[in-house]
Amino acid sequence: MDWKLFAMAYGMLFLAELGDKTQLAVFTLVTQYKSPIPIFLGASAALVTVTFLAAYFGEWINKYVPTVYLQLGAGVIFIVIGIFVFKEALGELTV
Repeated sequence: MDWKLFAMAYGMLFLAELGDKTQLAVFTLVTQYKSPIPIFLGASAALVTVTFLAAYFGEWINKYVPTVYLQLGAGVIFIVIGIFVFKEALGELTV
């Protein structure tokens, strides 16, 4: 196992998830139901499943689409979503 790659993936995802909507959803569930262990286990299982699907799909699609196009597509999608969110935020400010 490549421990350097493991540490890089762990660090990137740990920082990306801090304050993310997943963490906020877990906070909300725990404050509402006061049962942190089943919520932790359910959230962890969901994140493992989503991550597995992303890794498996990423490996599969990389066989057919060159990495440069995947990166370009991801960047375009990220920018388009950002534009929509920005426009929605501007609409809420002017109302």
